[in-house]
Amino acid sequence: MRRASNAAMVGSVLAFVALVAVSLSAQGNGGSAEGRKMKNPVASSAASITAGKAAYQKYCRFCHGAEALGDGPSAPKDSHPSDLTDKVWTRGSTDGEIFVILRDGAGPKFDMKGFKGRMADTDMWNVVNFIRSIAKK
Repeated sequence: MRRASNAAMVGSVLAFVALVAVSLSAQGNGGSAEGRKMKNPVASSAASITAGKAAYQKYCRFCHGAEALGDGPSAPKDSHPSDLTDKVWTRGSTDGEIFVILRDGAGPKFDMKGFKGRMADTDMWNVVNFIRSIAKK
Protein backbone atom coordinates (compact mmCIF):
# COMPACT_ATOMS: atom_id res chain seq x y z
CA MET A 1 0.00 0.00 0.00
CA ARG A 2 2.76 2.39 0.94
CA ARG A 3 4.67 1.59 -2.28
CA ALA A 4 1.61 2.47 -4.41
CA SER A 5 1.21 5.73 -2.51
CA ASN A 6 4.85 6.65 -3.11
CA ALA A 7 4.56 5.77 -6.79
CA ALA A 8 1.48 7.98 -7.10
CA MET A 9 3.31 10.85 -5.37
CA VAL A 10 6.33 10.51 -7.66
CA GLY A 11 4.05 10.39 -10.71
CA SER A 12 2.25 13.54 -9.59
CA VAL A 13 5.53 15.39 -9.02
CA LEU A 14 6.86 14.36 -12.44
CA ALA A 15 3.64 15.49 -14.13
CA PHE A 16 3.84 18.85 -12.35
CA VAL A 17 7.50 19.32 -13.35
CA ALA A 18 6.65 18.50 -16.98
CA LEU A 19 3.80 21.01 -16.95
CA VAL A 20 6.03 23.74 -15.53
CA ALA A 21 8.75 22.98 -18.09
CA VAL A 22 6.30 23.24 -20.98
CA SER A 23 4.90 26.51 -19.61
CA LEU A 24 8.35 28.03 -19.19
CA SER A 25 9.44 27.03 -22.68
CA ALA A 26 6.41 28.75 -24.21
CA GLN A 27 7.20 32.11 -25.60
CA GLY A 28 5.84 35.04 -23.68
CA ASN A 29 6.92 38.66 -23.60
CA GLY A 30 10.65 39.12 -23.95
CA GLY A 31 11.28 36.57 -26.67
CA SER A 32 12.83 33.15 -26.72
CA ALA A 33 16.46 32.18 -26.13
CA GLU A 34 15.91 29.16 -28.36
CA GLY A 35 14.40 31.33 -31.10
CA ARG A 36 17.20 33.89 -30.97
CA LYS A 37 19.67 31.11 -31.81
CA MET A 38 17.66 29.82 -34.79
CA LYS A 39 18.49 30.81 -38.34
CA ASN A 40 15.82 30.88 -41.01
CA PRO A 41 16.62 27.98 -43.36
CA VAL A 42 14.22 29.26 -46.04
CA ALA A 43 15.59 32.09 -48.14
CA SER A 44 13.23 35.00 -48.55
CA SER A 45 12.19 34.87 -52.20
CA ALA A 46 9.09 35.67 -54.22
CA ALA A 47 8.11 31.98 -54.09
CA SER A 48 8.59 31.76 -50.31
CA ILE A 49 6.63 34.97 -49.70
CA THR A 50 3.79 33.78 -51.95
CA ALA A 51 3.68 30.43 -50.15
CA GLY A 52 3.83 32.24 -46.80
CA LYS A 53 0.95 34.50 -47.77
CA ALA A 54 -1.15 31.47 -48.73
CA ALA A 55 -0.37 29.76 -45.39
CA TYR A 56 -1.09 33.02 -43.53
CA GLN A 57 -4.47 33.33 -45.26
CA LYS A 58 -5.29 29.71 -44.37
CA TYR A 59 -4.17 29.71 -40.73
CA CYS A 60 -3.63 33.24 -39.40
CA ARG A 61 -5.97 35.81 -40.95
CA PHE A 62 -8.96 34.80 -38.87
CA CYS A 63 -7.34 36.30 -35.77
CA HIS A 64 -4.67 38.64 -37.15
CA GLY A 65 -6.82 39.97 -40.01
CA ALA A 66 -6.50 39.91 -43.78
CA GLU A 67 -3.93 42.73 -43.66
CA ALA A 68 -2.20 41.38 -40.50
CA LEU A 69 -3.24 44.39 -38.44
CA GLY A 70 -4.48 42.29 -35.49
CA ASP A 71 -8.12 42.92 -36.30
CA GLY A 72 -9.36 39.49 -37.38
CA PRO A 73 -13.03 38.66 -36.86
CA SER A 74 -12.46 35.32 -35.11
CA ALA A 75 -9.96 36.27 -32.41
CA PRO A 76 -10.90 34.82 -29.02
CA LYS A 77 -12.91 37.21 -26.84
CA ASP A 78 -10.76 39.67 -24.90
CA SER A 79 -7.62 38.63 -26.79
CA HIS A 80 -5.57 41.17 -28.65
CA PRO A 81 -3.80 39.61 -31.62
CA SER A 82 -0.59 41.35 -32.58
CA ASP A 83 -0.38 43.80 -35.44
CA LEU A 84 2.19 41.93 -37.51
CA THR A 85 3.01 44.96 -39.67
CA ASP A 86 4.26 47.31 -36.96
CA LYS A 87 7.66 47.60 -35.32
CA VAL A 88 6.51 46.39 -31.88
CA TRP A 89 7.57 42.78 -31.26
CA THR A 90 7.18 42.14 -27.53
CA ARG A 91 7.59 38.37 -27.96
CA GLY A 92 10.83 38.65 -29.90
CA SER A 93 11.68 40.02 -33.30
CA THR A 94 14.13 37.58 -34.86
CA ASP A 95 12.99 35.14 -37.51
CA GLY A 96 13.61 32.30 -35.08
CA GLU A 97 11.54 33.90 -32.32
CA ILE A 98 8.63 34.41 -34.72
CA PHE A 99 8.98 30.78 -35.83
CA VAL A 100 8.87 29.58 -32.20
CA ILE A 101 5.64 31.53 -31.64
CA LEU A 102 4.11 29.92 -34.72
CA ARG A 103 5.30 26.48 -33.64
CA ASP A 104 4.56 26.61 -29.89
CA GLY A 105 1.93 29.32 -29.50
CA ALA A 106 1.90 32.60 -27.61
CA GLY A 107 1.96 32.29 -23.83
CA PRO A 108 1.10 32.84 -21.13
CA LYS A 109 -2.64 32.33 -21.80
CA PHE A 110 -2.17 30.62 -25.18
CA ASP A 111 -5.03 32.37 -26.91
CA MET A 112 -2.84 31.63 -29.93
CA LYS A 113 -2.20 27.91 -30.09
CA GLY A 114 0.94 26.60 -31.75
CA PHE A 115 0.91 25.00 -35.18
CA LYS A 116 3.39 22.20 -34.45
CA GLY A 117 2.00 19.07 -36.07
CA ARG A 118 -0.59 21.05 -38.04
CA MET A 119 1.73 23.07 -40.29
CA ALA A 120 5.03 21.97 -41.80
CA ASP A 121 8.15 23.76 -40.56
CA THR A 122 8.83 25.02 -44.09
CA ASP A 123 5.36 26.57 -44.22
CA MET A 124 5.98 28.32 -40.88
CA TRP A 125 9.29 29.72 -42.18
CA ASN A 126 7.46 30.91 -45.31
CA VAL A 127 4.96 32.71 -43.05
CA VAL A 128 7.91 34.37 -41.29
CA ASN A 129 9.20 35.57 -44.67
CA PHE A 130 5.73 36.81 -45.62
CA ILE A 131 5.37 38.74 -42.35
CA ARG A 132 8.77 40.33 -42.96
CA SER A 133 7.67 41.36 -46.44
CA ILE A 134 4.61 43.28 -45.16
CA ALA A 135 6.32 45.06 -42.28
CA LYS A 136 6.06 48.83 -42.25
CA LYS A 137 9.38 50.37 -43.15
